[in-house]
Amino acid sequence: MALSGTCVVPHPPLIIPEIGRGEEQGIQATIDAYQEAAAWAVAKEPETIVITSPHAKMYADYLQISSGPGAQGSFAAFGHPELSFRAAYDMDFVQHLAQMADEIKLPAGTLGKQDGGLDHGTMIPLYFLQKAGFTGKIVRIGLSGLSRDNHYALGVLIAQTARDLDRRVVLVASGDLSHKLKAEGPYGFDPAGPVFDERMGTCFRTGDFLQLLTTPAELADSAAECGLRSFWIMAGALDRHQVEAKLLAQEGPFGVGYAVATFDLSNHDEQRNIGEQAAELHRAEMEKRREREDAYLALARYSLEYYVRNGKRAPLPDELPAELTGQKAGAFVSIKKDGQLRGCIGTILPTRNNLAEEILYNAVSAGTGDPRFSPVTEAELEDLVYDVDVLSVPEPIASEAELDVKRYGVIVEAGNRRGLLLPDLNGVDTVAQQVDIARRKGNIGPQEAVKLWRFTVTRHE
Repeated sequence: MALSGTCVVPHPPLIIPEIGRGEEQGIQATIDAYQEAAAWAVAKEPETIVITSPHAKMYADYLQISSGPGAQGSFAAFGHPELSFRAAYDMDFVQHLAQMADEIKLPAGTLGKQDGGLDHGTMIPLYFLQKAGFTGKIVRIGLSGLSRDNHYALGVLIAQTARDLDRRVVLVASGDLSHKLKAEGPYGFDPAGPVFDERMGTCFRTGDFLQLLTTPAELADSAAECGLRSFWIMAGALDRHQVEAKLLAQEGPFGVGYAVATFDLSNHDEQRNIGEQAAELHRAEMEKRREREDAYLALARYSLEYYVRNGKRAPLPDELPAELTGQKAGAFVSIKKDGQLRGCIGTILPTRNNLAEEILYNAVSAGTGDPRFSPVTEAELEDLVYDVDVLSVPEPIASEAELDVKRYGVIVEAGNRRGLLLPDLNGVDTVAQQVDIARRKGNIGPQEAVKLWRFTVTRHE
C-alpha cells in the first residue's frame, strides 16, 4: 500500500451553503466536481489523507507539519461557529515524515508554534470528504516561503513515508488560483490572472508538471494565487510516476479562480523525474543570465560572492569601465531568489570614491545586512539574481502630482525619518501606493506632513 492518488481542490468559504446563502449556486460546477473528487478519494479507501493548505501555519523558511493527536476548528470567522470540524492526526505518519526530512536536511517538520485550530483551507476539503464517508486520520501541512525544490522534495518524502508505513494515502492539494480575474472582484483585475489560470488548467488537464514547476514567479505574484506551493508538493508526491489527469472543473465567476482535478498514479516512469528536469532548466537559465550580465551586475555578484566565501570585502577588479570608476552616484542593489526579494539596500547619494565602490559595498549590505532577511549563504549564491539601480540626484517636489510611478522613485521625509521607493516596481501601480509604501518604510504615519523628492534611475537587470 502507498500513495494511491492526489487531487487539487479550492477552498472558498462560500461553497458551504450556510455561508454562501445561495451565492454558492454561482459555482455549481465546482461543487459538483468537488463532490466527484471527494467520492473518488474515498473510493480508494485511504487510511490517511494528507492535506496541504495555504492557510495552515506558514513560515518563510520552514514547512510545518501539524503535530499532536488532532485538532478542531469552525467557521466562526465567517459567521458560523456552529459549523465545526474535528480531525485526528496520523501521528506515526507525522513522526516518520519529520524524521525523513531531518535526515536529508530539508527544513520541514513539527518545530515552531503549533496552530491548534483547523484552518478553512483544511476544513473545506474535510467538509466534502466527510460527507463522502471519510472517517480516517489526516496529516495537515502548511506552506512556506521556501523554494519550489523544497516543496517538491517534501512531496517526494510524503510518498516515501506512505510506502515505508504501508499506508493507503491520498494527498489533497488545497489551493485557489488567481485572485485577480475580474475588475469587480474582491481583489481587482490583473492581466496575469487569466494567464496564470489558463496555465494551471493546462497542467491539471494534461499532467504537465514541468510546466507547473516552471511557472514564472512574476506571473504567480501578479496573479495573486494561493495554491501554487500546494501544487508543487503534490507534484513531488507523484515524482517518477505516470499519472492519469482529469480536470473536473475550472471557473472563476467571482474574480477568484477555482479548479478541481484528480490524478491517478500509473506505472513507475524514470522519465517523469520532473523535479530534476525543472532544476536542470533552472541551472541552464541561471548560466545564461550570468553570461548576459553587464559590468554593473557582474560587479554586484562578484562582491557578494567574494564576501560570503572569504569573510571579507573584495578588492575592486582591474579594468572596470570608466563609467563605473569615473563618476559618483547613489546606487541600490536588489537581490532576488526564486523570483522573491532576498535583499535590497542602497544609498540615495554617493558615499564612496566612485560608483564602482558604491556597488561593491551595497551588494554586500543587500546580501548580509538587510534586516528583513537572514544573511545569504554560500549554498544560495548560484541561485541569486541581481539588479542595480543607479540614482539621479533627488529633486524636491511640491506635491504628489509631480510623480509618475513608472518614471520616478520617491523619497518621503518627516523630521529625521525617511522612506524611499524605487520606480517601476511590480505591483506598484499608482502614486498613492508608491507614497504609502515609502511612508511605511520610513515609519511615517499616513497623516503626517512630509517633504517629497523624486529621482530617476538607470536600471541594470
